[in-house]
Amino acid sequence: MKQKLTIDLLCREAGLFADAESAHAESAIFGVTDGKAVGTYLEHKLQGYLREKYKYVQGSSAKGIDFPDLGVDIKVTSIRQPQSSCPFKNARQKIFGLGYSLLVFVYDKSDDHKTRTGTLNILHTVFIEARRTADYQTTTGVLNIIENNGNEDDIVAFMQDRLLPVEEIQAAQIAKEILASPPDIGYLTISNALQWRLQYKRAIEDAGKVDGIRKLN
Repeated sequence: MKQKLTIDLLCREAGLFADAESAHAESAIFGVTDGKAVGTYLEHKLQGYLREKYKYVQGSSAKGIDFPDLGVDIKVTSIRQPQSSCPFKNARQKIFGLGYSLLVFVYDKSDDHKTRTGTLNILHTVFIEARRTADYQTTTGVLNIIENNGNEDDIVAFMQDRLLPVEEIQAAQIAKEILASPPDIGYLTISNALQWRLQYKRAIEDAGKVDGIRKLN
């Protein structure tokens, strides 16, 4: 009987998997420079590794994230530019978070031309809880406004200054929510685009130092 996968087990196994993968030479990724292809390789390998030991619901593009029952999505990115894209839902995600947690693998890839294999040295494996997946500058900005006795109008003006993709009526509603329940500080940098562009440098640097951001390897 396979054990049910939990967040804690996922985090533990992700760290072990990252260490093992860093020592593995793989012919299938030799010469591969496309980050999406590398990410697909690593995600599929992790899912295969986990399926042997645990029972869980595996995500699909239709379900949106990789572990829908745990509320976790996998992101794989190169250390050269640790970032990835993310489906855009609405401007609230910049303030209140993406709505799910992130398991981020940051690698440095090297090729061995003698053996014609590639190796992913996984430098950082980081688990970012859902409440920490908002934008750092946006969340710290609104919290500063609250500390300075700011009101709804101040927050709406701030959102407009930050060019958040939000209409005036929705901005006013979000401002009310912020005052009623201030957000946690997010540790991503989220760029406005047709898809959110998530950047992970701050989360990598603060992993293990901030509650809600775990350093796994």
